[in-house]
Amino acid sequence: MELRPPVRGIFFDLGWTLLYPPSGDWMFSGFARKYFPRDKLSALPRERVDAAREEGMELLNRNHLMSSTDEEYRQFYEYYALLAKALPELGLTQTDLEKVTEDKVHTIRDNYRLFPDTIDTLEALSGKYRLGVISDTWPSIVPVLENFGILSYFSCVTYSYTLGTYKPDPRMYRDALEKMGLPPEETVFVDDGVENLQGARELGIQPVLIRAKPEAEFCDNIPSIRRISGLLELLP
Repeated sequence: MELRPPVRGIFFDLGWTLLYPPSGDWMFSGFARKYFPRDKLSALPRERVDAAREEGMELLNRNHLMSSTDEEYRQFYEYYALLAKALPELGLTQTDLEKVTEDKVHTIRDNYRLFPDTIDTLEALSGKYRLGVISDTWPSIVPVLENFGILSYFSCVTYSYTLGTYKPDPRMYRDALEKMGLPPEETVFVDDGVENLQGARELGIQPVLIRAKPEAEFCDNIPSIRRISGLLELLP
């Protein structure tokens, strides 16, 4: 499948598109795994662990509108405290939860990695296209992107926490389009989630599925790439 010209703007998701968690899990960094170790979690009933994580995500989802890392800290402390209460076999203390939350919110360097082709791809596209971000994320992502030195490539960003909602809510895409100032049919959105891309397509944005994530989704009616550098060949 091909993209329709003209393309003047490109929106990027962040997670599993431009960057990824070295631990493989956004909620449990390498540091957090010391307190939520895989072997202990796997020894517990799977349905109980899954239910606790689902309840924790529901807590985060209900309170997603925020403007500071202090608010983020409070929410993630509640998240990890909920898991600790639901899974008492882990034996976590208040001090343990504070350490895990501090790592989640304030560790800039160790909990994220750019894909090897991210910067080269952004550099190749910069100047030819307007670039933007549409991402489900929290306030702590800003210093992470600053540390990687990639914020300067983007003319606009739409972060879910500033709107209090997630993709595929149309508000996410409308906010991004308004900031970029282009008609949707002249823009592309690269994301690893089929549902997110279908939501963008409903507003006229051309979708591209990136399949860099382990066990990546697939959709036969959406153009797809394996890595972000594949976008260079896909663009008209």
